[in-house]
Amino acid sequence: MSSVAKTHVVPDRDPAWLGRVFWFSTAIVLLWPLVVATEFKPWLLFDAQSRKSTWQFVKDFFPPVVNQEFLLLVAKETWRTVATATAGMTLALLLAIPLTLLSTSALSISALSGRMAPLPFAFRQVIRFTLILLRSVPELVWALVFVRVVGLGPTAGVLAIALTYGGMLGKVYGEILESGEAHASATLMRNGSGRMQAFFYALLPQNAAEITSYTVYRWECAIRSSVVLGFVGAGGLGQQMDNSMKMFNGGEVATMLIVFILLVAFADRVSSWLRKEIG
Repeated sequence: MSSVAKTHVVPDRDPAWLGRVFWFSTAIVLLWPLVVATEFKPWLLFDAQSRKSTWQFVKDFFPPVVNQEFLLLVAKETWRTVATATAGMTLALLLAIPLTLLSTSALSISALSGRMAPLPFAFRQVIRFTLILLRSVPELVWALVFVRVVGLGPTAGVLAIALTYGGMLGKVYGEILESGEAHASATLMRNGSGRMQAFFYALLPQNAAEITSYTVYRWECAIRSSVVLGFVGAGGLGQQMDNSMKMFNGGEVATMLIVFILLVAFADRVSSWLRKEIG
């Protein structure tokens, strides 16, 4: 009994290469005007003047300042940074939660019939536009505004984080609630349950882990943002770092950079632990 050997013909070239070349060329054509508009010239980093300036800048960082008085000051400003981020996130939650409940269509009784009534639809669009307005203004811009209103200090940073992050949280919370399974909440409302009962007994339990995970992640981002806000006078570690940079004290800047890296690493570990606990 003879057996016929099956041979596999290997193509000489990838049949999808034309498509890859097309999309790669399209990306280059689209990105090139952006590169020109931004005057992106990375080779300037390697010319003689740039190398000299970079070396001088890095050399000033060593050795870091580690005297007790300065470390106590850094510890105080670090705590203020964490407090600013946490207080801002707390206010953001107080802003985002009611706006989320008012904007999500998953809690609309009129939508149970298949199409939301015009007035509730218009009201939800106004709330969603408010969320867009809040998150479209960066926290740095809000901080500049509040520094002029309430003066220098952490209060401006807290308010800036509260407004921008309130808009972000409200948007994402709404998307999470509307993308989840809405059968349970719809059944409760069809049987006479109120919106809050449908939220607490149907929507929240099935989406609590995802909402909590995103909230913890945003708290981690708020810590980084609070440092940046310090450069415009919103207090904390960023403001102290800005003062040291203006005084050309690279050693103090290096110490604060190390502390900031450790702070972000700590926040990341806390964030990971919380996600694991609620996962």
